[in-house]
Amino acid sequence: MVIDPSTEAGAKVTRWLQDDIVAWLVTVAADGTPVPTPVWFWWDGETLLVYSQPDKPKLRHIASNPRVALALAFDDVGDLRAVVTGLAAVDDSAPAAFEVPAYIEKYRDEIARLKSNPEEFSRGYSVPIRIRPTKLRAW
Repeated sequence: MVIDPSTEAGAKVTRWLQDDIVAWLVTVAADGTPVPTPVWFWWDGETLLVYSQPDKPKLRHIASNPRVALALAFDDVGDLRAVVTGLAAVDDSAPAAFEVPAYIEKYRDEIARLKSNPEEFSRGYSVPIRIRPTKLRAW
C-alpha cells in the first residue's frame, strides 16, 4: 500500500486526502511539459477519483502518458506537504459523481457555490479519471 494510514506520514496524507478540497493534478503534455491543473478529488482508500469535463487537455495528456502527480495540502505560507505520483486512466466503469455520496458530501458547498446541483455538476464533469498511486512523498 503506497499510502499506509498506520504510519505517521500516511495518516497525515490520508487526512489531507479526505479533507482538502483542491489538489493540483500534474499531467504531461505531448512535448514533455508538465501541466498542473487544480482539481477536486475523492480518495477511496486505494485510488483517487477525479471528474473532468470532456475534451480537456488533461484527458489527452493522460491518454498519451498516464504518469501523473497530485500535489496536496499547502500550508498557510505555501509550503507543499505531500505529492502522490501514480498512473491515471479514464475509468468508464466509475459511477457518475452524483452517485458517489462521499464525493458529493465533500463538495456539496462548492457545487452550490457554482449555482449547480449534484446531477447538473455530474453532467458537466462527466469523465471519471482514476489515479492509482505508485509513490508518496510527504513531509
